[in-house]
Amino acid sequence: MDAHEVNRVRATLALFVADVFASVPRKDQRAKSDCYLRGLMTDGRRKSIQAMASRLPDGNEQNLQQFVNQSTWDPVPVRRRIAERMVPRIGPDAWAVDDVSFPKDGRMSVGVAHQYCGALGKQANCQVAVSVHAVSETASCPLNWRLFLPREWADDAVRRRRTGVPEDIGHRQKWRLALEALDELAGWQLVPPVVVADAGYGQNADFRAGLAEREIRYVVGIRGDITAQPHDAHPTAPARSGTGRRPRPRYRQPPVTVTELAAAAGRDASSPNSDWPQKPTHRTHPLPDPRRPPGSAELLDRHLHHLPPTPAQQNHTKIQIDLTESY
Repeated sequence: MDAHEVNRVRATLALFVADVFASVPRKDQRAKSDCYLRGLMTDGRRKSIQAMASRLPDGNEQNLQQFVNQSTWDPVPVRRRIAERMVPRIGPDAWAVDDVSFPKDGRMSVGVAHQYCGALGKQANCQVAVSVHAVSETASCPLNWRLFLPREWADDAVRRRRTGVPEDIGHRQKWRLALEALDELAGWQLVPPVVVADAGYGQNADFRAGLAEREIRYVVGIRGDITAQPHDAHPTAPARSGTGRRPRPRYRQPPVTVTELAAAAGRDASSPNSDWPQKPTHRTHPLPDPRRPPGSAELLDRHLHHLPPTPAQQNHTKIQIDLTESY
């Protein structure tokens, strides 16, 4: 998006900023938020403060650095308002729990470590955030997120002090961060139609149990070598004999791998059923019309909400669930 296109949506962006950043107390801070968003929307590979400030006519690197790193405004109400706006706008078919990685140079970005980096598809020096996205066929938007702090940061007093990590923030597993993000969204009266996740989360029994305890329907990836009982199996207890402890119920047959269960169930068992969340019968926002230039609101949608440019330009994508990787 070049500077001319950004200027075309200035009025719409101003309304967006006024709503989303209404909780920010100072007028000058809200003005910097407008400038920061325009920097993110403007063309350019690097989205650092220095690079964005150099591309904006009113860009001031020191002001933007202060806004992002030092200003005392609470980001939670801002995140909440974005989520409240985006859920009805997108009309999501599901909420996706996943990792978002940010390749980094050096050691002084909070949470940076040598770990799996999805953006590069390999182990690399990066930051990782646990995110909850509202997703549909045509749009997606992050609703909530948590920065993952690797275990090596828990006792690194020097880096914690220099990067400003609060004393009460320590290492927490990603599945716990995901559940906390979902709990916060529930506190904002936002409920997922269904949660989806790859095997990095689906392999974790505590994560699945946490979703079940919250009565959240889910579809998650697991490895094929996971063992389980058939759906119609029931644990039974043998008859009690004598006066000792009552026998505990248990499955009489050993578990088998889910690959074997799926093969035994056959093709028909994998077809959708009436319990699956049905796709909405109407769109919550129109698709762009390829016959006319986009308007200002449409341009803003594309860059803030990840809406594809036009149906003709939309690439066919394939959702790939990694069933082998565990975090």
